[in-house]
Amino acid sequence: MSNCVFCNISEESIINEYKHFFIIRDSSPVTSLHSLVIPKRHIVSYFECNKNEYEEIPLVLHTQKTELKLTDNSITGFNIGMNIGEDAGQTIFHFHIHIIPRRKDDIDNPSGGIRGVIPDKQKY
Repeated sequence: MSNCVFCNISEESIINEYKHFFIIRDSSPVTSLHSLVIPKRHIVSYFECNKNEYEEIPLVLHTQKTELKLTDNSITGFNIGMNIGEDAGQTIFHFHIHIIPRRKDDIDNPSGGIRGVIPDKQKY
């Protein structure tokens, strides 16, 4: 799509590439090395992936986890997530997966993890 930021990503922004996906660093990172897994094909959500894309996602995530940990040995965990739909916070309507490296003590109490997308629900 001509107006899609991820369909028009510059080659120099791509840090890794796979058959169906490429990897970039997030332009507004939550933590250092926050990365995005982006399909080469323009689709809006995870639920539009084809069989080949679905099958490649675990390989891409595992490889990126390994590469990130080799790049920065202070990484002790990850949040992996996606926003699907405007009401879930999606602002770029080209599917992508966030890989957010976490480090010991990067926040006071990380319990509840991904539940923090709705702050009042994080602590339970």
